[in-house]
Amino acid sequence: MSTASSTRLDPDRYLAAVAADAARFVDVLATVPDGTRVPTCPDWNVEDLLHHLGQVHHFWALVITTGVRDDAEAEALTPLPRPDDRQTLLDVVRGASGRLLDALDSTPADAEAWTWAPDDHTVGFIQRRQAHEACIHRLDAELTAAPDCSARTAIDPMLATDGVDEALRLIGAAVPPEATVEPEEDRLVRVVASDTGTTWLATMTRVVVRQDGRPRASQGISVADVDPADGTVRPVAILSGTAEDLDCSFWGRPTLGDLHRTGDLTLLAEFEATFSNRPGG
Repeated sequence: MSTASSTRLDPDRYLAAVAADAARFVDVLATVPDGTRVPTCPDWNVEDLLHHLGQVHHFWALVITTGVRDDAEAEALTPLPRPDDRQTLLDVVRGASGRLLDALDSTPADAEAWTWAPDDHTVGFIQRRQAHEACIHRLDAELTAAPDCSARTAIDPMLATDGVDEALRLIGAAVPPEATVEPEEDRLVRVVASDTGTTWLATMTRVVVRQDGRPRASQGISVADVDPADGTVRPVAILSGTAEDLDCSFWGRPTLGDLHRTGDLTLLAEFEATFSNRPGG
């Protein structure tokens, strides 16, 4: 087994993933009747899903090309138009995806850029985030077109492995700056991608924020940079499955197979529940 110290992909692979999944996303939804509900996002119909990914691509393209410097400038960016006509909407979304790909392709991954991440303000963060954003929404599109999964296409195992790593670390980083994080060292969870052999070691944490003078605690996680996976660290619980199934589960999407849970099942339930507040976009 290998640990999750280097799941990141080359920029070209992220760009190829964005391009392929954005194209597949639009092509699939072009055949779906107006108003069709999105089973994986019950509050949305097909037009909402189309506009959402288009808006995300539009936003990040502007972040890169206009040199956004702070939260206020990001919030002030002009939103993507949402035409009522389906064909026009499809064209608008295609255009937004094209502009994002052009911006990502023409800007080095290590170039400085505004992001909402607490510790990564580079175009590389945007490349990676948008590869996983497009992947998950491509799956949403396929399940909207065919809820029986007959239109579903596979996620590349290495992209999925990196998606697991990103999801785990986004949750670990989603802590208010004023919070106190208290690691619960005896509550360790190992996550295992059974097909790629990558493992992660997560420690449950107690995240405490004071509101109105009173401490309010919630559950969080902290992910180690490296999991020894050599018997020297013994987790209390283990969650395993293919990288695609783990990635889908962490983003609230249906898995192809079953995840396997061993050890303290109550702890695993708490661990998996932390993903209900995952950031994204």
